[in-house]
Amino acid sequence: MLLVRIRATLVGLLFASVSTAGEPTVGTLPDVSVTTPLRDADGQNTAANVHRLALGRDDLAGQGGLMDVLDGSVLGVSFNDTQGNPHQPDVTVRGFTSSPILGTPQGLAVYLDGVKVNEAFGDVVNWDLIPMQALCSIELVPGSDPLFGLNALGGALVLTSKRGLDVHGINLEVEGGSFGRHGLQSELGAQGAQFDGYVAFEALDDGGWAEHNSSAVRQLMSKVGFRDDLSDATLTYTHAISRLNGGQTLPQSFLQAPTQSYTWPDLTANALNAVTFNGRRQLSPHWTLSGTLYWRDVQTQLLNSNVNTDFEVLSPVSEINAPTENISDGIGQRRLGSSVHLFGSERIAGIPNRLLVGVEWDRGLADFQQRSQSAGATRDTHSSAALVLGTQLQTRLSNLGALFVDTIELTRTAFLTLAGRYDHSSETLEDRLGTALNGRHRFSRFNPSVGLVLHRTPTLTYYARYDESMRAPTPVELTCADPAAPCSLPNAFAADPALNPVVARTEEVGVRGEVWTRLHFRAAAFNTVSDDDIQFVSAGGGSSNLGYFRNVGRTRRRGAEIELDAEYNRLQLSMSYTAVAANFLTPFVVSSPNNASARPISCDTCTDIAVQRGDRIPGVPHALFKLRTAYTDHRFDAALTLHAQDAQMARGNENNADRRGRVAGFATVNLDSHWQVAPHWRVGARINNLFDRRYASFGVLGRNVFTAPGNTFDSSGATWRTEPFLSIGAPRGYWLTVGYRAH
Repeated sequence: MLLVRIRATLVGLLFASVSTAGEPTVGTLPDVSVTTPLRDADGQNTAANVHRLALGRDDLAGQGGLMDVLDGSVLGVSFNDTQGNPHQPDVTVRGFTSSPILGTPQGLAVYLDGVKVNEAFGDVVNWDLIPMQALCSIELVPGSDPLFGLNALGGALVLTSKRGLDVHGINLEVEGGSFGRHGLQSELGAQGAQFDGYVAFEALDDGGWAEHNSSAVRQLMSKVGFRDDLSDATLTYTHAISRLNGGQTLPQSFLQAPTQSYTWPDLTANALNAVTFNGRRQLSPHWTLSGTLYWRDVQTQLLNSNVNTDFEVLSPVSEINAPTENISDGIGQRRLGSSVHLFGSERIAGIPNRLLVGVEWDRGLADFQQRSQSAGATRDTHSSAALVLGTQLQTRLSNLGALFVDTIELTRTAFLTLAGRYDHSSETLEDRLGTALNGRHRFSRFNPSVGLVLHRTPTLTYYARYDESMRAPTPVELTCADPAAPCSLPNAFAADPALNPVVARTEEVGVRGEVWTRLHFRAAAFNTVSDDDIQFVSAGGGSSNLGYFRNVGRTRRRGAEIELDAEYNRLQLSMSYTAVAANFLTPFVVSSPNNASARPISCDTCTDIAVQRGDRIPGVPHALFKLRTAYTDHRFDAALTLHAQDAQMARGNENNADRRGRVAGFATVNLDSHWQVAPHWRVGARINNLFDRRYASFGVLGRNVFTAPGNTFDSSGATWRTEPFLSIGAPRGYWLTVGYRAH
């Protein structure tokens, strides 16, 4: 069993803002939100369509893991399953993505207890290392909010974990059901006069619904807290390891047996050790100081089976000319950082102000090593051939940010928020096998934000905002930007052209309120234009990760979202609809050899496509609808969740001209319920994909080389064909849980 440890020490970047519920007095710690510097504690004066989900509610407890909760209950979140493993999805918000897969341009910032968990090497987010059992809330802040630093082009996802003040006693739950999945969740919380403690452990083993996509995850989080009249501090340790097998995308011609894999194995093995310290101190009746110090060390091992695009059809198959190959990668990442924030309230020229200023710094070191291995001519690429070292790269990153937020009370019903952040980022690349990859890159920018909130009535609020945010190219993107040398990420690097940073600008207007105190509504319209957007462009082969990065000029994500929440007696209803038009604004020519409309444009032998203004960006569904209805009483709860989304374009079909390059929309229904059978005992059931729908969440135009009888390799190349490769969703699954709670 291949088991890789990732050691990481992770400490929180503490964002905070003062409550609007009156001014604090000496000896009383102000009620502080430790999630978002943009917003006040209750969110009423926030010029944003923030969605906050409290995970302690029983009507959400049966939805499963973090991805299930985001999919079922958070406005505007959709998924692209590029790897065929439930713990490695791409999470998309307003057309921007956060992904664990190198090769996906990142556009969302993700925080856990105030610490950004986008990794240093490719800004990826390892969802499998986030302890779902220990989370108490999820907050989605959409828009190009500069206060969340680099990557927040489309928004930020803020996760907050529990502490001993939130859990009293012992909670245990065991789960078992379809696909050989079984797991254990446990947590313990306690508190004293000044100290509190919390520990959570989760173990999950999943055989996988398809061949070669099993998972094993272990997560542990422990936290010690101290709190008195003036101070609050927590020290957190997190440990997690995972072993994730992915099924890749599958050629459309293979879909008569959707549980098979195209090639295998594809393995990601992660491990994490993290230590987090957060603290704050009230300095005066009006001012509070918070600080963070953290260190993070991450190790990842990847093993990918691939079709060898350099295979010579006219030469015999041999160890040096094999149609398949394995790529073994090791990525080690360490990060040290700190932050200091001062926040409080003061009258300036007689006008009430709530102000936050802060400085944040981190320094990262990443080591990357890549080896390749000849793997023969079968879809099973297990091989005893020698591993050949191809790339050894070290990258050093340094980020410095300074931010401020000032919320000005213009009148008792009008609030103006002025904010901004200056970021300076530097990246140094050192080639350990030569000098080809050496390089130094620096990026800096000041990004402003302004928002206005008008409380028309006590139950009706209007707002408008304008934001700017930046994303610096990652080391992965900077070393894989040459169309003449596409990468099977992160499998091959070259001395490639430098890339420009992405700058996103968002305008947004919205309204929120309530009717009859039981019907709450929110609606927003937004327009985000990105300059020098970076896209991963497919370059051929049967894998979704073969291609290169490039700046493609301007892109736009424009749309609207609306959400309704209603409650009547024991019934709750939540409904949301999001429409996003994600389009290229700058025409460009790009290589796409598997696109049926490809033709020579940039050269006589090229297979190019011409992307025009208005063409849809692949991977973004145009419309997303969610419905969750629940019934709850003191002993029983049951809920139905509907997720429906429109069609999307496949990667490689950036010009939208290949009729095969369209991934159909779909709808799925999930059920979950719990029954309190005794004072301390609870049983539950969950059904995903109730109607057993066959659907795909992601697509790429690729080349299928396994076209001989029995889906074997055709050494002549005569029947190789280009066709859509799809990521098929899981079929219907059933799970039962038994829980014990002692308080």
